[in-house]
Amino acid sequence: MKKFNLEIAEEKTRIIAFGRNAESNGRKEGRGKPDTFDFLGFTHYCSKGKQGHFRVKRKTSKKKYRSGLLRCKIWLRKHLNSPTWYVTAMLRRKLLGYYRYYGITDNSTAVGNFHYAVRRMFFKWFNRRSQKKSMNWEKYVKFLNRNPLPRARIYVKIYDVKPELLSYL
Repeated sequence: MKKFNLEIAEEKTRIIAFGRNAESNGRKEGRGKPDTFDFLGFTHYCSKGKQGHFRVKRKTSKKKYRSGLLRCKIWLRKHLNSPTWYVTAMLRRKLLGYYRYYGITDNSTAVGNFHYAVRRMFFKWFNRRSQKKSMNWEKYVKFLNRNPLPRARIYVKIYDVKPELLSYL
């Protein structure tokens, strides 16, 4: 660490039982599930894959999820009177950026929930543009059919290792 002029923040650092045997060892010692940790905006946790083998899974951390929704809400509020085409185009870009960072293997639920929340927020934004309720949900769905927001999807499959990358290891 000294070589790179890095220091450990004692208040943020802890040693946890994590890995292949953490759950079975925890049960022997009377603890529940293994602890999780947050790193780079993801909560890392121990789990099992479809075949029953150990796997580290990741989901969007609660803190980053809430802050992403808050940033979106503030942005929509700031652009309340901007042209609809502009707001729609920028919201598409913002959603794609979010999906491309957080859209990794095992995180489809959190990314889908984010898409749903932003879609509801966008509907609310439409109805705050005037004093009357300018759009009902059916009309909004028709608008989205003409101007679709990108669907939530997984962009990075972290367990699919490409053969051409293996030569570097």
